[in-house]
Amino acid sequence: MSAAKEFSATGMAARTAAILFVFVIIFTGLLSGAYLWTKPAIEASAAEEKMKLVDEVLPRSEYDNALLEDTITLPATAELTLTDPSLLYRARKNGQPVALVFEAVAPDGYAGKIRLIIAMRASGEVAGVRVTQHKETPGLGDYIELKKDKNKARPWITQFNSMALTKVADKDWKVKKDGGLIDYHAGATITPRAVSKAVLKAVKWAEANRDRLFAEGAVK
Repeated sequence: MSAAKEFSATGMAARTAAILFVFVIIFTGLLSGAYLWTKPAIEASAAEEKMKLVDEVLPRSEYDNALLEDTITLPATAELTLTDPSLLYRARKNGQPVALVFEAVAPDGYAGKIRLIIAMRASGEVAGVRVTQHKETPGLGDYIELKKDKNKARPWITQFNSMALTKVADKDWKVKKDGGLIDYHAGATITPRAVSKAVLKAVKWAEANRDRLFAEGAVK
């Protein structure tokens, strides 16, 4: 190949590389612009979904702070059976502690882990509990999930509302088959037993750490 041809081929390769480089820069810029454009909407949607979940366990009328901004990151917590960090939300009214909202896991459901969200008032009283994820048997153990519970007048999961360590002895945070106060469906004892045990452990943990949790990195 002559020197002229070699020079021409080299020049063409350089131009092709330059064009590709410019294309990559433009494409990256467009992607970045699209991300920045849609980021507020994505964040707003995520916040709305979080609030929907929180609303199920704690009415907004009970607090006046920006709940999603008043948080602390919990490390993996054995008492809650959480193996990864999670967010704990703190509700306040007129600057005073109202409730803690946090996740917990019942590790021993019939079909595996049952994920929960729990709201506990500063008084130690349970404001609400919801199951957020599970694999329990459809039609048998899935009544722990509010939407799948056929008893719309008094869903099973609402039995924990208003329970507190000062009002209910440890032995009563169990299903009635085990001598406690919690109702259950015949043929599906393992599932409610697992949830009841996890809620009791979570409430004990929150009660023992309540003051520290409200004070840690408090929003001014």
